Amino acid sequence: MASLERRVAVVGGVRTPFVKAGTHFSDLTMQELGVHVLSSLVRRYELDPEKVDEFIFSTVLLDPKTPNWAREILFAAGLPKTVYAHSVSNNCISGLIAITSIADRIALGAVHCGIAGGTESMSNPTLVFDPNASKTFLKLFRARSMGERLKLVSSLRPKSFMPKPPGVTEPSTGLTMGQHMEMTSKEMKISRIRQDEIALASHQNAAAAMEQGLLVDMIEPLAGVTKDTLVRADTSMEKLEKLRPVFDRSSAGTITAGNASALTDGASAVLLMSNERAQAENRPVLAHLTHYEYSAIDPNDGLLMAPAVAVPRLLKRIGMKLDDFDLIEVHEAFGAQVAANIKAWEEGWKLDSVGNVAPEKLNVLGGSIALGHPFAATGGRMVATLASELARRSLKRGLISICAAGAMAGAIILERE
Repeated sequence: MASLERRVAVVGGVRTPFVKAGTHFSDLTMQELGVHVLSSLVRRYELDPEKVDEFIFSTVLLDPKTPNWAREILFAAGLPKTVYAHSVSNNCISGLIAITSIADRIALGAVHCGIAGGTESMSNPTLVFDPNASKTFLKLFRARSMGERLKLVSSLRPKSFMPKPPGVTEPSTGLTMGQHMEMTSKEMKISRIRQDEIALASHQNAAAAMEQGLLVDMIEPLAGVTKDTLVRADTSMEKLEKLRPVFDRSSAGTITAGNASALTDGASAVLLMSNERAQAENRPVLAHLTHYEYSAIDPNDGLLMAPAVAVPRLLKRIGMKLDDFDLIEVHEAFGAQVAANIKAWEEGWKLDSVGNVAPEKLNVLGGSIALGHPFAATGGRMVATLASELARRSLKRGLISICAAGAMAGAIILERE
């Protein structure tokens, strides 16, 4: 947990359009997406690259060929090689962790200008071989005699040459995220209608925001794409109701492709500065990052229920309630997860109630169901969007909550004077 003593300014942000995996960005790697947002942010804010102190970037679908991808992205973007670059990865809160890592360094006075965020190519995950086949290939690589090589090759079978995509099950439980959320929705009595209502609001708010130019202002077009492609302005409760459950196909199932976030490609980057640096460079400050909290619970208590601990713990520490916030951004992994998190905050779960979430304050520009969810890029998207919207509306305070696989969560508070 942390409260930041030295003021950390959110100056701005840049992101790619968010697109469905396997479509417009299918030929782009996570590094190429990251290079695009980093170079675009430097150009948009007319940064002197020599005055960028640190670059911390995240991804979830790791590429073993580039263990410090942040450094390689920095090189490819043409920033000075003297800029420190660090990579982080922690499921859906990866981007948030990158941002708070820079914020901590600024708060300590160690740096004055940093760029943080994340990138994800779900179109191009690293494929892996069966563990036994991998061991055989390694032995083959190390073999010194032809006889030894032939013996190893003869032990291989056709299936040995079939790589596998990244696993979708939770290692600690053997269940997928959707299966976990179906269990939680039943335990907490989250109805299918409630989930579809959250999905509908996400699309309606995102579509309205796009019409007003409120989402495209921070997007840097890429590969001919100028806006998010997953937003469905024409969706309705009737259309959502027709979709079949995905994870529990019985009549009791509630989670569908319509009320869950989709596999998405994209990247985002946020520019953070000390308040002193921002003032010295005459840069408008959208908001200040003032407090944050991370939490973890037992996955068997609810894989995506850690926000029910992170947010109340944070608010209790600083003496606030949900009513004290003008805008609230909740990551939408699933409509069921949003409803369950809010119910826990309002009624109390492992911790006491922290107030109510007014619908008109929630995800006012749409959420991950409508916009998409490139795992590591969501944190940057939410921080930049919330800071921008607080400034546009001349509001005082906003809250961000993001759940993550592994039964973890992060929460951030942004404030304006």
